[in-house]
Amino acid sequence: MNFFGLSFCELSLPQICETLLGRPANAPFAYVVTPNADHLDRLRRNPTLRPAYDAALFRLFDSRFLAQFVKLLGRKPPVVVTGADLTAVLLPNLAGERVAVVGMEDDAFAALRGRFPHIGFLRHNPPMGLLHNPVAFAEAAHFVASANACFVFFAIGSPVQEILAQEVLRHGKALGLGLCIGAALEFAAGTRRRAPAWMQRAGLEWLHRLCQEPRRLGPRYLLRAPRVPVLLLAEAVGFRAGSNR
Repeated sequence: MNFFGLSFCELSLPQICETLLGRPANAPFAYVVTPNADHLDRLRRNPTLRPAYDAALFRLFDSRFLAQFVKLLGRKPPVVVTGADLTAVLLPNLAGERVAVVGMEDDAFAALRGRFPHIGFLRHNPPMGLLHNPVAFAEAAHFVASANACFVFFAIGSPVQEILAQEVLRHGKALGLGLCIGAALEFAAGTRRRAPAWMQRAGLEWLHRLCQEPRRLGPRYLLRAPRVPVLLLAEAVGFRAGSNR
């Protein structure tokens, strides 16, 4: 489904997981992105980031709030598959596999290994400011290419994780599947608490995260992300006004 200039996958969460888990171990590297409202606003403001999303194997719609807003406007939203949900379903199916992680702090990574002791985790935690540090960026890309992992979880935030995944794909030396999932591994590790199920269903997971980290997430959720529904509303009003002429 085309939405906001991106083509989103219309498979359900079980179908996505079945597809990803069934991918041949020797298949060339590919990656999955999970854009939410913040991503869409950033792409609107900075179109140079679009190739990193266009090159992904799957683009999964990661915003229940935005999906519900689109329904209120009388439109059909893309199927919602969040990075957190995808990660939670995939990890229990990766016992005995080699899985690489880019990012996570030491305590969170230790908790993740403790919860999934049968997964062969390896990790590279690059420094902050990765996009402005060519040496560190190259080291992170080399780690992914040489990890020989069936799955690579990019847990360094957007847009850094998407740009890094695109760079790994461009070099063509890696195997496996990359997942750009932000904080999802911290939810899986239990070091960050996810919103209750009712808040998730109501599209209010963003509010739960905002209450947990107001200083870091306030600008994202209160200033940037709301511009997307405002644009959708303006588009809907303009379309209806045009059709009534």
